[in-house]
Amino acid sequence: MLGTEFRTGSPNWIDLGSPDIEGSAAFYGAVFGWEFVSAGPDAGGYGYFQKGGGTVAALGPLTESGARSAWMTYFRSDDARAAARIVVAAGGAVRTEPMSMGEATFAQFTDPQGGQFAVLQSGQGLQRASQNDTLVWVELHTGDTEAAIGFYRRLFGWRSEAMQAPGMTYQVLSIAAGDRQEGAFGGVAPLQDTGEEARWVPYFAVADADAFVTAARDCGGTVLMPAANIPGVGRVAWLTDPAEAVFAVLKPDPRQA
Repeated sequence: MLGTEFRTGSPNWIDLGSPDIEGSAAFYGAVFGWEFVSAGPDAGGYGYFQKGGGTVAALGPLTESGARSAWMTYFRSDDARAAARIVVAAGGAVRTEPMSMGEATFAQFTDPQGGQFAVLQSGQGLQRASQNDTLVWVELHTGDTEAAIGFYRRLFGWRSEAMQAPGMTYQVLSIAAGDRQEGAFGGVAPLQDTGEEARWVPYFAVADADAFVTAARDCGGTVLMPAANIPGVGRVAWLTDPAEAVFAVLKPDPRQA
């Protein structure tokens, strides 16, 4: 289960690049009840989403030329600079070179299939996860699932386990260490049509997926996939925020909670 005791390869941070900080803060505040707190006058507009006194995500302005609004998932790395070398050797690309900020070092990459992700070399990270209105799962949609799994296994040592889902074979990911089920944090799914792009999609837990879809639409979001039941998983919906950043929500099946 995705948590806040971060080990190598665990998702440990997530942030949103937005062209409209104020608008994004208002949207996520309305639908999740998050409070946006600035990281300070020298942070260039970057800040933290908080819920219940703990950080659940972050928000900052778009910094790459031509970039579109999107959520970025970070994974715990023991050595961000070594990770950059592995990414390049395995056919990926470095979008942001390793950069230190205080005691943490981060870098942003693109995998060989085009999926964008990042690493964070730090023992700290999100303070709330796998609760309502917090990150509960991350999912890679990619054109070549086996090649993608091989790339990330080389980088993080992740394990994968195939399961049958409606219309596809889904790969459940877990970190390299410990019990496989306890270390599961995400999955890999094949692209469903030729127009879909490779990407990591964050899932946030919600108390009521249908009510969330209604609230998001009322606040300017777009529904990509209405709430639907996935056996053994829960009730899932895909949406975009007003700046077209894609995310999903999940009301977990009680048996999976």
